[in-house]
Amino acid sequence: MGNVHGNPPAHSRPFIFISAVLLVLACDSSHQAITPTSPEEDPVTEEASVPDTVGLGAASVLHDSVSFRLFVAAIDTLASFGDRRGSSTSYEAAEAWVIARLESYGYAVGLHEYTWGTRSRVNLYATKIGSAFPDEMLIISAHLDGRGGGGAVDDDASGVALVLEAARLLAPANVVTERSVRFILWNNEEDGLVGSSAYVRDRAALQGTETPPGSGLYPEPNWIGILQHDMILFDHGVPAGPSQSDDADIQVTYQAASTQADASLDLALSFFDFNMTAGGEYPVVVEAGMRSTDSWPFKDHTAALSLQENSASAISALGANPHWHQSSDVMETYEEADFRLGLHTAKLTLRAVVEIAGVRVLGG
Repeated sequence: MGNVHGNPPAHSRPFIFISAVLLVLACDSSHQAITPTSPEEDPVTEEASVPDTVGLGAASVLHDSVSFRLFVAAIDTLASFGDRRGSSTSYEAAEAWVIARLESYGYAVGLHEYTWGTRSRVNLYATKIGSAFPDEMLIISAHLDGRGGGGAVDDDASGVALVLEAARLLAPANVVTERSVRFILWNNEEDGLVGSSAYVRDRAALQGTETPPGSGLYPEPNWIGILQHDMILFDHGVPAGPSQSDDADIQVTYQAASTQADASLDLALSFFDFNMTAGGEYPVVVEAGMRSTDSWPFKDHTAALSLQENSASAISALGANPHWHQSSDVMETYEEADFRLGLHTAKLTLRAVVEIAGVRVLGG
């Protein structure tokens, strides 16, 4: 999460359902059919028959296949590179590792190039093409860069690990999405949302353009929403206590002062229902002050949300996370419960993807 200012207002409204480690992970990354397993197992290591199913059925399969081990291992690996400022050797090493992971799942990794200062930079992305509506796209994102002198574990290796886990689970050929899903890892978030702002500037006008005409290919499908993940591990109360708060929750934030505020609020409110079908291990809180994260540049273009551990103002001004941008943002700082909060956020996001993108899991 980048630098923040101000104290955004909280939003409360009755429920409405809107349908809409190691440098190399010790796992089998083969591109096999996905089947339900326990969260401690790698779900790509076994195959079994899975009924053709939609909606809650697909959500259950993906929910049961989220791997706690892989999620934590990815965070550990990213942290092992150290701080990941946008032009550093540590960033480049992390970038190469992420590209290798995505390619191992079968994705072709795209590079959105932009210039910041005098240097060329890139955002990374991989896309699951929609089977019915390839010209419509949900974005799942986090920022790869980090700062503070530690390992940038929570900010934002945690979000990157979530994106990688979602990408892994949607990669197999028997997991079909009606709409396209793009996984984006932003650069230069810590420098003022530079990478995400460049993406919106360069690609907003390209939405829905079939290239070449008649090909059925859409390099930039129409955006139907963005779910950003920025700091998802640490909710120890305000101000922070030594252990996870009994009231720990997942903040789903949108920006009320935007042209897409109604669409963003509708999507945010649907997370109450998503959370129930994702197990509801932690409650969801909807908050109206989304800022200082990479969904911000999208706020006037599509429904834009950020999933995070606390509001931006609580983190920056109220002491909710004393490890933000500090050398203490390392693996040893966090308890198992903290990683479990992040894991539940991953399950919640996957539940949202099932509903928004229209996911089916076919028999293996």
